[in-house]
Amino acid sequence: MISSENYDFVIYTDGACLGNPGEGGWAGIIYNTMENNKKIVVGSEPHTTNNRMELIAVIESLKSINHNTNVKIYSDSKYVLDGITKWIHNWKKNCWTSSNKKEIKNIDLWKQLDDLVKRFDISWEWVKGHSDNKNNNEADELARLEAQKLT
Repeated sequence: MISSENYDFVIYTDGACLGNPGEGGWAGIIYNTMENNKKIVVGSEPHTTNNRMELIAVIESLKSINHNTNVKIYSDSKYVLDGITKWIHNWKKNCWTSSNKKEIKNIDLWKQLDDLVKRFDISWEWVKGHSDNKNNNEADELARLEAQKLT
């Protein structure tokens, strides 16, 4: 099992795409530290992008756990982490537009994630992809397997 560090859930997410755009897969590895168990959520989409898969991995992982809990999310996606912790504030202030006044990409997923994060106390942490983090590597492998199912 994994050290809880005072979190109810510890989640590792990843997305993969065979081509960008291409066949995509996503995965979430969810450690429930209260019940000392592990759950895996996975899925795929045809003709999508890596960024969409990264976002969906986080969204679907959060959808599968109890609200009003303390959560630690590890992701190797700077797009997701910077988006949800930094950029989203200005996007919302500017009616979901970027600094160049264009609608942000993946607005549907960003709005879903924005709504979901309000239901949790979340700590976000970046983890280097394709390195020595066992859980991130497992999430990456699961996401790739999901994408490969579509080929």
